[in-house]
Amino acid sequence: MTTNPATFLSPESNLLLEEPLLRLPLEVLRKIFKSSQRYIENDSKKITELARDAAAKAPLVSHETSLESLNAMITRMQTLKRKMETLQEEEKVIHAQSRKRVSHLNRLYSLSSLLDEEYESWSKVRLDRFMVDYMLRNGYSNSAQQLAKKQGIEELVDVDVFVQCWTIEESLRNKKTTECLAWCAENKNSLKKIKSTLEFELRLQVYIELVRERKLKEAVAYSRKHLSSSHDTHPDEFLRASCMLAFPPERPGPYKDYYAEGRWDHLVKTFVSTHHSLYNLPQEPLLHVALAAGLSSLKTPSCHSTLSTRHNTACSATSLCPICSTELNELAKPVPYGHHTTSWVDHDLIVLPNGRVYGTKRLAELAGKLDLGDGKYRDPISGEEFEKSEVRKVFIS
Repeated sequence: MTTNPATFLSPESNLLLEEPLLRLPLEVLRKIFKSSQRYIENDSKKITELARDAAAKAPLVSHETSLESLNAMITRMQTLKRKMETLQEEEKVIHAQSRKRVSHLNRLYSLSSLLDEEYESWSKVRLDRFMVDYMLRNGYSNSAQQLAKKQGIEELVDVDVFVQCWTIEESLRNKKTTECLAWCAENKNSLKKIKSTLEFELRLQVYIELVRERKLKEAVAYSRKHLSSSHDTHPDEFLRASCMLAFPPERPGPYKDYYAEGRWDHLVKTFVSTHHSLYNLPQEPLLHVALAAGLSSLKTPSCHSTLSTRHNTACSATSLCPICSTELNELAKPVPYGHHTTSWVDHDLIVLPNGRVYGTKRLAELAGKLDLGDGKYRDPISGEEFEKSEVRKVFIS
């Protein structure tokens, strides 16, 4: 039995949208590994130093002092053990999530048709995931958590990562840099690898706020501590920041852009972009990515013509082209036109006076069902009726 090409299911094509589902847990595991490595290196070094000092001073100090030194080393090792146990528990959670996600994606390979009921169920889970992703990116954390819990997909979504992102994003909107700077310190090595300028931008903003409040001594001290090291990497910004000390906010001169409130919006966008890049997340919501793919397959040049726009209001909700709809028209504008190798256009085309094009056979069958007679056609969408003498034959060129 041959498979209908229109209903054939290609798992690889579906998985094009699923890369973040597996990549993000790997990034979290990498982060946990780096943290454990850092803890072990730092504490091992400190314990070794304590042991060396205790051994060197043993002949010169009392037994009580030696015991205190040993207790200090034991306490430090116990603290390290607790840290490692906490990281191990986090690892177990991530591994469980990864197994659940792999199992979810493997279900695709047991299906062969888009008409399979199991595929409909799988697609519903994917839609729920995309909705949770969209809500998390827009700050609706509680609603996202409730939806994930109700649908039983907590292990298929990354609530904690997005909640952390949104918390820092909101702090920047409230003109606070402490949380974001702490996040930069936590991910310092990773940010350095991708050559991120986020930390410098944050430090520069702290300096600008000190200058805005005319706390010039504090601003100079802060610049020496945090910005002077950026002289080689950001020479122009460093020199401009140094010179703005002579220009108060009421007379900003050439530093109007530094004093502008819009810099906070720039910091928010920079942080979100950096955060998503660090976790290998797409910059756009997955729902938009999926919609763009679907819209591209439907989009034609006429979808954004003045003719289609003029008739949008006349179309009924059931027959309206998704691209021409008010809700999706703007979202569809940047996507490319669909490439179709098979034409589904009727071969006997005529154009009605309202600009719509239909096949002659199709309109004749409709006219017969409606008893319009031999001399009239009715537009199946708008319901307008026209005389046959008003229509004209058209050809695809």
